[in-house]
Amino acid sequence: MFKRAYVEITNRCNLRCAFCPGTRRPLRDMTAEEFSRIADRLRPAAEYLYFHVMGEPLCHPELQTLLALAAEKGFRSCLTTNGTLLPRRAQPLLQAEGLHRLSVSLHSFEGNEGAGQMEDYLQGVWDVCRPLAERSVICVLRLWNEGGLEARNREIIAFLERCTGQRGDQWPAPRKNAKRLAPGLFLEHAARFDWPDLTAPERGTEFCLGLRDQIAVLSDGTVVPCCLDHEGDLALGNLLEQELEEILASPRARALYDGFSRRRPAEELCRRCGYAARFSAGK
Repeated sequence: MFKRAYVEITNRCNLRCAFCPGTRRPLRDMTAEEFSRIADRLRPAAEYLYFHVMGEPLCHPELQTLLALAAEKGFRSCLTTNGTLLPRRAQPLLQAEGLHRLSVSLHSFEGNEGAGQMEDYLQGVWDVCRPLAERSVICVLRLWNEGGLEARNREIIAFLERCTGQRGDQWPAPRKNAKRLAPGLFLEHAARFDWPDLTAPERGTEFCLGLRDQIAVLSDGTVVPCCLDHEGDLALGNLLEQELEEILASPRARALYDGFSRRRPAEELCRRCGYAARFSAGK
């Protein structure tokens, strides 16, 4: 039914990035029991499980257990991290079965200027991603900051050039905005985007892949249509208490889906989403 399901195993983070809205929700780690119940209810509808909405998944004390549970249930797991904890939490990733993809937001460093040394940070990321890629885990180093905090991107590129022994213009480009640094290891560029916010101006949004390509579950089980609803403003139900079919059949979920089908978003938050505006612009 969905290409991916996002599960927020924790909404705690060890950083406070300038580009991230954070959340005002109570800080919470999903328990292993809760994760198992949610995963069971998601599995018929999705194959790829993304450990991401808000929060830093490497902060979760039971990460290795959750990865093992996801693998047992047949999921291909994907993690998104700021990368700062990779040197300390490498073992759960290197030992995990079913880990399909690791995405590292390298733009987090400049978003937290003064939080350590750039060279140390990048070396720590590289030392984990390189062996993961050799184990057939897709590793994507993200620079999603074009038009935002991007003054230090050149330093990052120079570090990666030294690691690969190639100039950046020699890296193959298997797809738009991505370069292959090594087998299974990529550098991805993208523009900075504005998170949906009810105080933001309307952006001419007509369409979104929420409830089509993806669905998301917050750390307390709340189901939302996409991974950008950082406050749970579009709560559709709770997967700890309800089956997924019941939630998707709710009037709000149907109105949201049908609104995008008609290119007339039913929810005000969706009309104010800087990321969803990309679909309307054909980007």
